[in-house]
Amino acid sequence: MTIPPAKRPAHHGALADRLFGALALGAALLTLLLLIGILVSLVIGAWPSISKYGIGFLTSTTWDPVQNEYGGLVMIYGTLMTSAIALLIAVPVSFGIALFLTELSPAWLKRPLGTAIELLAAVPSIVYGMWGLMVFGPILATWVQQPLQKLLSGVPYLGALVSGPPVGLGILAAGIILAIMIIPFIASVMRDVFEVTPPLLKESAYGLGSTTWEVVWKVVLPYTKTGVLGGVMLGLGRALGETMAVTFVIGNMNQLSSLSLFEAANSITSALANEFAEAGEGLHQASLIYLGLVLFFITFVVLSLSKLLLSRLKRAEGAAS
Repeated sequence: MTIPPAKRPAHHGALADRLFGALALGAALLTLLLLIGILVSLVIGAWPSISKYGIGFLTSTTWDPVQNEYGGLVMIYGTLMTSAIALLIAVPVSFGIALFLTELSPAWLKRPLGTAIELLAAVPSIVYGMWGLMVFGPILATWVQQPLQKLLSGVPYLGALVSGPPVGLGILAAGIILAIMIIPFIASVMRDVFEVTPPLLKESAYGLGSTTWEVVWKVVLPYTKTGVLGGVMLGLGRALGETMAVTFVIGNMNQLSSLSLFEAANSITSALANEFAEAGEGLHQASLIYLGLVLFFITFVVLSLSKLLLSRLKRAEGAAS
């Protein structure tokens, strides 16, 4: 004769649910409080610079610790340009990798190739920076910049884009290094979301005579657009916040003498890494914290725009259906 297990009182389950809900709410509120605390601390630390320069800090190219005059346009420009170049390179490459791994790759190659790509994300950023400085930079200067300068010499606008000393350091080098660093993140997310597309949808499209490209473009991408955009935003966040790799290859020059892709420049993260330890209390330190506050708002705006784009895509999808 078996004895049935004793049933727990119903109020025990309700109590556990309330406790779990309270802990989850506490974790969410703690995260929000930490975010507000970081923002408040940045504003307080940057206040001497904010009160002196105001919004003009964002449009000034002067960064002179000797004269105690500061402006953040050079760093903001370097951050945005390197991140934009990284996305322009990384998104198509990551899409191609994800497409190959999910639709075209033979079974024996899919796992080792996917693992190798994911292992790139484990390489420390300082290693990327050293490789970019000692190996990639000279290659870029010798085999890309110098031939382009000869080819576009005297051509209006295009010639200015490749001007500058051929040293292999600058905005383009930093953007390419960042692209190599964020490709594993974007490609992994794209591959994972492509694989969750129901096979029935793809098989139906193939049965109607669609090509592989048509299946991916008209079936897989519409079904997984939220995940794809999330992967792109993940890569962009990685590019905006990268420090050491950019510091090695961007040139760390606080001047904006031309709009050349090969011009040595600076970014917010590299400026903070190079100067914050030596900056004395006062306007110099406050201006560096102001740069950190600007980077905080750039990241916030990027994430907000991605959320807005996703909501518009969902509304358009609902209207179409």
